[in-house]
Amino acid sequence: MPDDELITPETFAARGGRGAPAEQVPSSSAMRRALRRAADGVALDITEATVLLHARGDDLDALCAAASRARDAHLLAEGRAGLITYSRKVFAPLTRLCRDRCHYCTFATVPHRLDSLYLERDEVLDIARQGGAAGCKELLFTLGDRPEDRWPQAAEWLSARGYSSTLDYVRSCAIAVLEETGLLPHLNPGVLSWSELTRLKPVAPSLGMMLETTSERLWSEKGGPHYGSPDKEPAVRLRTLDDAGRVAVPFTSGLLIGIGETLTERTETLFALRRTARQYGHLQEIIVQNFVAKPDTAMQAMPDADLQDLAATIAVARLLMPTGVSVQAPPNLVGDEIELMVRAGIDDWGGVSPVTPDHVNPESPWPQIERLADRTGRCGFELRERLTAYPRYVRDGLAGSPWLDPRLAEHVSALAAPDGLADADAAVLGRPWQEPDGGFESIGRTDLHASIDTEGRTADRRGDFDTVYGDWEELRAQVPSGSAPQRLDSDVADGLRLADNDPAALLDPANSDAAMALMHCDGDALDALAAAADSVRRDVVGDDVTYVVNRNINFSNICYVGCRFCAFAQRERDADAYRLAPEDVAERAAEAWEAGATEVCMQGGIDPRLPVTGYADLVRAVKARVPEIHVHAFSPMEIVSAAAKAGVGIEEWLTELREAGLDSIPGTAAEILDDDVRWVLTKGKLPAAEWIEVVSTAHRLGIRSSSTMMYGHVDTPEHWLGHLRTLAGVQDTARENGADGFTEFVPLPFVHRNAPIYLAGLARPGPTRRDNRVVHAMARLALHGRVDNVQCSWVKLGDEGTREVLRGGANDLGGTLMEETISRMAGSEHGSARTIEELREVATGIDRRPRQRGTTYGPVSRIPLTLNPS
Repeated sequence: MPDDELITPETFAARGGRGAPAEQVPSSSAMRRALRRAADGVALDITEATVLLHARGDDLDALCAAASRARDAHLLAEGRAGLITYSRKVFAPLTRLCRDRCHYCTFATVPHRLDSLYLERDEVLDIARQGGAAGCKELLFTLGDRPEDRWPQAAEWLSARGYSSTLDYVRSCAIAVLEETGLLPHLNPGVLSWSELTRLKPVAPSLGMMLETTSERLWSEKGGPHYGSPDKEPAVRLRTLDDAGRVAVPFTSGLLIGIGETLTERTETLFALRRTARQYGHLQEIIVQNFVAKPDTAMQAMPDADLQDLAATIAVARLLMPTGVSVQAPPNLVGDEIELMVRAGIDDWGGVSPVTPDHVNPESPWPQIERLADRTGRCGFELRERLTAYPRYVRDGLAGSPWLDPRLAEHVSALAAPDGLADADAAVLGRPWQEPDGGFESIGRTDLHASIDTEGRTADRRGDFDTVYGDWEELRAQVPSGSAPQRLDSDVADGLRLADNDPAALLDPANSDAAMALMHCDGDALDALAAAADSVRRDVVGDDVTYVVNRNINFSNICYVGCRFCAFAQRERDADAYRLAPEDVAERAAEAWEAGATEVCMQGGIDPRLPVTGYADLVRAVKARVPEIHVHAFSPMEIVSAAAKAGVGIEEWLTELREAGLDSIPGTAAEILDDDVRWVLTKGKLPAAEWIEVVSTAHRLGIRSSSTMMYGHVDTPEHWLGHLRTLAGVQDTARENGADGFTEFVPLPFVHRNAPIYLAGLARPGPTRRDNRVVHAMARLALHGRVDNVQCSWVKLGDEGTREVLRGGANDLGGTLMEETISRMAGSEHGSARTIEELREVATGIDRRPRQRGTTYGPVSRIPLTLNPS
């Protein structure tokens, strides 16, 4: 839209946009009912909340009274009774370029209007030093979304200084601010992916992005305020909010009122913010910001948002938000209505700078902090300075929870008072941005691999069960629903014909009905399916049942990712938590080698105190002690987390691990490669696309991997078929790149007994016998020509279940393991180790020949005749 083309409510409608649909003014009885429910502290629905947004006069006074009580309860619960907070900060407008075209914005501009496209790093540091001298403790990076995607000049500027993107430059500047000035960065770079959030978390105690509105029409319709702005699509912004929660970043968001949204749309935005806050617990504050028309913008003729409207919205926001989420209003945009906003329920004034202007609202100067304190005091509250992360996140993060990266702990601790607020007397000094001292030592219940079979776990759940996984009720609404499709005998017959004649064609979307008929089959049809799979198995790999002599080494179970299916992860202070030092891992590898093993499989939790070098240190320690053993290690989740922590790409990180001695990687952390399922199963694990990228990069580098699927929880057979299609695509990519790719496919039945998602009542109690037979048989058929080996998990299936799937398409028993902690912690009843004799007996029990193999299914040079796992 041309800059000189004005937007008004009338012109918006004239251009084809619907404008704000007419809303019915609620009746007085509806208002009384909604106010009564608000006063009683009853949960409001969307209709009631929308009614309350109409409150004016005496109704607004009543609404504000209810919101004030809710605010006071929130402050009491947070340990801040009687306090309203603010952050003393400076603002660094890193770049005013943006790929979006928001029609109310004067911050974003075009290259020819700028003397410099970006602030140089030294300019950022100068602003930070001025802030430090004025007592500021936060530096807010203000910038546009991905300007290099729209402006070639921006990409050239970044490239000339060695940066591949604006986000890379933001990260570098944030580290410089930490190391050279001591101010704490708060980053507002716009829409971010899971991996980008993971990469930025180590350099900033908090991040933010305004949701603004969930109104699709304000983005999609010509003449709307967000028309032509790819990053303002509501679904895209909501995904960033959720991903921030999955990564456990203290996050700031909010809404912008008066830009053409209806009151119902405004309420829907508040409910969307509440949902993500309840589910992930990461939303530290929401900003309720009023639209102010600016000259030289397309929306300069639109009326400013009414301050009574703002107060009503603040009050409804306070009533809707969970305790723990602060409600903020920018004090420079509310004129003389400071007292009204306090009555409406705010408990924070946001960032106030004694040094720099509000670059987004330059026409509205910041109030003097002393005057703001006086006005706040007149309302009965003390104004106190906070840090960029709110006190609860500071306290918990410094105590070891995942809210703060360990490399930020010293910076935050130096500026924090014991209550988590800012220490007014703290010296703001630069400090190294590095790993904390202390190394990588063994701690905790290091004998868990053995004692889990004799003593069991200390408790059936970790100590933070009620908080680490998010809100179970919010999650319940997201559990996929599925039912068996109407199955025609002709579909089953078509499926079995394909199984006999062209099994890989079962993955063709054109054959979905036939494939799904087989996924749901039972009785004689299931027997026929298993027979077809076994016939293909015999043609591809013969009658040998293979196994590897290996040892599992789970080097740490300390993890805060919040996988809801995992009973292995513990907090560091939990009784069953442990971490193994590299030398102790190497000792276990040496024991395995002496017992005849050819492989060690190493995986662990995403331990926040594991140093950046930790993964390579583990590999080097094992290879130094046992040079010939095959190191099969680190799930895609471990790899992507470690790479982000190191600030390098996946390829660079994998290359370093390969040079350290890594031979192959397990394709675990896959679960179901469908994000709708993944985000129910896990709060913070990597998205499906990231898993695919890690595994495909490994294959391209010549690092082979297994592939897996965990099934029998909240998934459906449709998800199984989609998962197999995804794996087939990854393998095709590997072949196109001249790589071998996957070594095997391993179906992993969900072990439910101690799994949090089962204890919370959301998951099934694992797969049925029918499910196990179908999954193994369909894997053999659907992956035919791509993945030759189908492995069964004796740990999860038991001996009888293992024999059954070996007669229905599987050909491999996996390993001796020697120790297996993950499934045992979840409640598996089939032990944690097998001797060679026991594995061989499984094969001979179905008249098949057992044969030892290597990790990549080749022959081995050393074949022990016996193995005692003790």
